[in-house]
Amino acid sequence: MEYIFSLEVIYLIASVTFILGLKLLGKPQTARKGNLIAAFGMSLAIFGTIFLYKSEVNNMVYILIAIAILIGTILGWLIAKRVAMTKMPELVSLFNGMGGASAALIGIIEFPHFNQEPLLLMTIVLGMIIGSISFSGSIIAYAKLNGSLKKPIRISGYNFINNIFLLILLVYAFSLGFGWLQAGWHVYLLFFMAILYGVLFVIPIGGADMPVVISLLNSFTGLAAAFAGFLYNNMALLTGGILVGSAGTILTFAMCKAMNRPLANVIFGAFGDVKTKAISSSNTQKSVKEVSPSDVAILMNYAQKVVIVPGYGLAVAQAQHEIHELEQILESKGVIVKYAIHPVAGRMPGHMNVLLAETNVEYEKLVEMEEINPEFSNTDVVFVVGANDVVNPAAHNDKSSPIYGMPILEVVNAKNIIINKRSMNPGYAGIDNELFYYPKASMLFGNAKPVLNKLIQEIKAL
Repeated sequence: MEYIFSLEVIYLIASVTFILGLKLLGKPQTARKGNLIAAFGMSLAIFGTIFLYKSEVNNMVYILIAIAILIGTILGWLIAKRVAMTKMPELVSLFNGMGGASAALIGIIEFPHFNQEPLLLMTIVLGMIIGSISFSGSIIAYAKLNGSLKKPIRISGYNFINNIFLLILLVYAFSLGFGWLQAGWHVYLLFFMAILYGVLFVIPIGGADMPVVISLLNSFTGLAAAFAGFLYNNMALLTGGILVGSAGTILTFAMCKAMNRPLANVIFGAFGDVKTKAISSSNTQKSVKEVSPSDVAILMNYAQKVVIVPGYGLAVAQAQHEIHELEQILESKGVIVKYAIHPVAGRMPGHMNVLLAETNVEYEKLVEMEEINPEFSNTDVVFVVGANDVVNPAAHNDKSSPIYGMPILEVVNAKNIIINKRSMNPGYAGIDNELFYYPKASMLFGNAKPVLNKLIQEIKAL
């Protein structure tokens, strides 16, 4: 009976739930179940450690642990329940930073206990550095996403300075890890240097590149957790850290491909250092075709197939319920409706999937970019709601554009294109959208929510 409830078995069960949960997170239909399974495994590992770990500690330690768990649970629950869908990327970045901070604190606390063991000392130092970078970098990413830091900060030779600082940081870390530096204050100086580098790493990067940054920092947090698992010989922590780190790395590669950004540029700071292309004089002289909700209603009512392209503007307007109602009304009239999902639509991977899932849109209607692109040529109406850069033909046509080579939703192949925007302002990448000036493209100006409500009423009246 004692073996059945041993800590090793608890960690094994928890590790299996992490793997199973991650597997289920790969599909929208099973993502919620996967999240709950992984959360159960983490809870099992936490309480197993508290009650089964053999150590001589007084009752006050358990009281403090209980208070910390209670505070963390209440705060996490309230924040997650109240966060708006538009703020979800900031929440992910913030929570990821807390994981990095935990790994960094573990390193600071454990450093004095292993100063005679080079392997474990190096593990502590690396975990602390990576966790610190993840923490401060995630906080800067959070500030950029919520608008507190609106513009990237760059100076002449910034990349060179940043990379030299990283080299000094690594040399200092190895000197401390191999015992060449003995004084205890070195670990605190290294901690603050890593915190500073995390800030320097993220602060020059433009907002359009934040999805890649969040994914990369997430992999850093996983790696730091894996180092902590190795240090404590904790299989659950090690497994969880490896899974988070590897999943974050794979996602980073996917995001780099989706945004046409080499990973080396992300790591070494050149990434984000692009000259945004302002609206050209030739485009300002071009005219756009503006339509009313009644015009769009007639067009959609007699269409056979409509593809909706959601973007961040839809989330900002909190119009996900209205877009779902529009879909249902069109389907009741015999129109085939699908959603085209770009990998980086919104502010993070899966942002649009989560937004539409909130309104119970059927998962089968959410079609990824590779699958939907061949269908645009047979689509009567494409309705772009709040998306911009992910449908910009400049990615294919303009070699001087900062998004040139980025895979996009090829809505230009559809028979009719309706674009809902509040104004002609450029998107997150800060460049003009050639799509606006195409002959078969029409602009439906206004905030998405009232525009969609008007459009729904017009279609109902037909």
